[in-house]
Amino acid sequence: MSSSPPRLRPYQVELINDLYRQLNAGQRRVAIVAGTGAGKTVISGQICAHAEAAGKRLMFLVHLDVLVGQTYEKMKAFGLHCGFIKAGWEENRTAPIQIASIQTMAKRRWWKHWPADVVFYDEGHITLFSQVGKSVLKTFPEAVHLVMTATPERLGKEQLGDYMDTLVASPVPSELQQMGYLAPMKYYSMPPDGVANLKGVKTVRGDFDEVGLKNACDRPELIEKIVREWRRLCQGKRTIAFCVDLEHARHVAEAFRAAGIAAETVEGNTPIKERQRMYQDLRQEKILVLTSCNVISIGFDEPSVEVGLMLRPTQSSALHLQQIGRVMRISPQTGKPYGIILDQAGNLERLGFPEDIKDYRLPVKKEGSGGGKPPPMKPCPQCGRIVLSFIAKCPDCDHQWLTERPLNLEDMVEIYSAEQAHQINDIPTLVELFHSHRRRAYLRRNAPTWAERSFWEHCGRWPKDSWCLGSILGPRPTPHQMLEYLEYLQKSAKRLGKRQDWITQEFEKECGPGSFQRVAEFRQAI
Repeated sequence: MSSSPPRLRPYQVELINDLYRQLNAGQRRVAIVAGTGAGKTVISGQICAHAEAAGKRLMFLVHLDVLVGQTYEKMKAFGLHCGFIKAGWEENRTAPIQIASIQTMAKRRWWKHWPADVVFYDEGHITLFSQVGKSVLKTFPEAVHLVMTATPERLGKEQLGDYMDTLVASPVPSELQQMGYLAPMKYYSMPPDGVANLKGVKTVRGDFDEVGLKNACDRPELIEKIVREWRRLCQGKRTIAFCVDLEHARHVAEAFRAAGIAAETVEGNTPIKERQRMYQDLRQEKILVLTSCNVISIGFDEPSVEVGLMLRPTQSSALHLQQIGRVMRISPQTGKPYGIILDQAGNLERLGFPEDIKDYRLPVKKEGSGGGKPPPMKPCPQCGRIVLSFIAKCPDCDHQWLTERPLNLEDMVEIYSAEQAHQINDIPTLVELFHSHRRRAYLRRNAPTWAERSFWEHCGRWPKDSWCLGSILGPRPTPHQMLEYLEYLQKSAKRLGKRQDWITQEFEKECGPGSFQRVAEFRQAI
């Protein structure tokens, strides 16, 4: 057993002290929020060590079998005595700490009579809400229940605040970056019309339906594009890819190998020793790309990883933050200067940046999560079969539909969190950022004023009129592009109650002085 357990950082000591203040005040159900890089392993290990030293019996719940071994290694570092509720592991019912897999708990009953004083739910946004987790909560009503999570928000109606009374929290990611415990980040994203087309993909239990996502994302042009972008932006860097399903993960790995880049796929049924071999190969750069589906979002801890490929659209902020978190860890051993995210899924725009989290709160029950309407359907023009509208290839006759919206496969561009953007003073960078807000407003048919307000919220300053020139149509727009832009301004003016002089002013901001007169003459000529 270790004679020198891990040393705690000052904020970890303060978090644990906050927890004990809550318990001493009579709270029995406390959420512990510790984001990526905050040191959940050390925090939970120290709490367990305090419990054993105080003569308490603690049950430690994990939701994946693979986490039992990781948890035991953590406990050994603190010199703790453990038993196991896990198939294939030796039971010791007298041990003060029981590491329990909820899969095994569902098949055994003796734990219901074990005198737990404290129940600790690892990855509590999952573990607590399992059937076993809820049963444990009811079985030990007098025990202290502690829920550890990096992401308090979860999909579905039920939330942590429905079961926990209060929370204690670590510093937010931007503070951990300032302290040097998380790596700075660079983010790159496709243009808004360059991500997968999710029109017609229904929502099931709060997130996108996997079948619909596969048809939208597992497409050769998208996979080939991410390989090209990786070679342009991240050549030679250790990379993990988050994919829609196993077949998608295999296709991505195959595309990298076809480009001469060593890549492998880790699967749910990959044996633990084989996983460890893959992780070691990635660390040692024997492979550069490791693809997966829901395998390296949780329980994967390889700080040397420099790049994350976000290829699976999601509505889950928990999954989104977990995936980014895999790349945010510092790696002094490899000298990693920063992490990189290439977002082909549109998740950053949908769910935001970890740097923009200002504080943590205890969420409560959500209203309905959608998905109640039947999904749209369409007939195959070749064989007549009725299929879901997002299907790209008929399962009967192999008829291939052409996508209604051609993907914009332009290069990815760097994007910034609000925390990062507020620190930018370089005028060309600010102008390009404002251009991206203008282009997004135009694509969505939001008014130009939306772009100005959005830029102010993002960067903390108002743009100058001179920054508008060519931001949407480029330096040499065609007359037809100018007519389309004029129509957009006219519709915006009608919604906003603006007059003709506003339309003229906004048009010439984009197209230059005298351009309104030229487009008016062109319109008369046609």
